[in-house]
Amino acid sequence: MSSNRIDAESKVSGNQANIPARIRRELGIDDGDQLRWHVEDDGSVRVQVVQQQTGTFAEFDGYDGEETTDVTGDHDAWGVDVE
Repeated sequence: MSSNRIDAESKVSGNQANIPARIRRELGIDDGDQLRWHVEDDGSVRVQVVQQQTGTFAEFDGYDGEETTDVTGDHDAWGVDVE
């Protein structure tokens, strides 16, 4: 996938650079995705797109136990033994 052609350019502003829209569309980059940067021995840069996982809890129906919970009280006490 290596070539010498220039597909798009962007400028660095501060510590950030924009990814051109055409490149984002072509690679399927969306909000929340991560980019992993690899500097090769020859000085070239390889970028891996790690797409955000969505729908992780899509099949989760919630708590179906018999014990009622109080999320506001139980949250702060989670993992704390009360004597």
